[in-house]
Amino acid sequence: MKDASAASTSCTYRALLDSGEDPSAIAFAGDSAGGGLTVTTCLAARDAGLPMPAAIVAFSPGLDGTRTGESMDTKASIDPFFTREGLEHTGAMYRAGQDPHQPMLSPATLADLTGFPPMLLQAGTNEMLLDDSIRTSTRARDAGVDVILDITADVPHVFQAFAGVLDEADEALDRAALFLSQHIRTRDTARTSAG
Repeated sequence: MKDASAASTSCTYRALLDSGEDPSAIAFAGDSAGGGLTVTTCLAARDAGLPMPAAIVAFSPGLDGTRTGESMDTKASIDPFFTREGLEHTGAMYRAGQDPHQPMLSPATLADLTGFPPMLLQAGTNEMLLDDSIRTSTRARDAGVDVILDITADVPHVFQAFAGVLDEADEALDRAALFLSQHIRTRDTARTSAG
């Protein structure tokens, strides 16, 4: 099965490349479901033979449509946003009848991440989707991918959205900015290294 959202964003990525954009100047970034799309779009791009972007940054990504991570149960009582029922409901709408036991819907447990660019996965300890990031980082590391798993204590799903309110959010975004600055080549950087 080809995830329609990932296929659509993969087409957008192809359009950027076709317009002359350098993949070393592009990063895939997103939060929650969008964080999941950073990984599935990269899968779709790789499988289409496209060059990989410079990096992936995923904030509290949803990466397991099977909902089998232990944190689905162990964090249920402290997650202020999600319930298993709510996640199952929205997951079923997204899958539109498709079996979640396939790489494009559950990359945390089923995808081969070989050839992926460097990845930064950020999550909080108070979220049910925590194991999505943990298991994806393990799969990435096992596939030889440069991956950083950045877990912040006592914060909820997509805590980075509280920038300016939570110190932890500001600090996490600073770490993400540093990660991106280490991996993305800007046009000025490309000119300098070419000249």
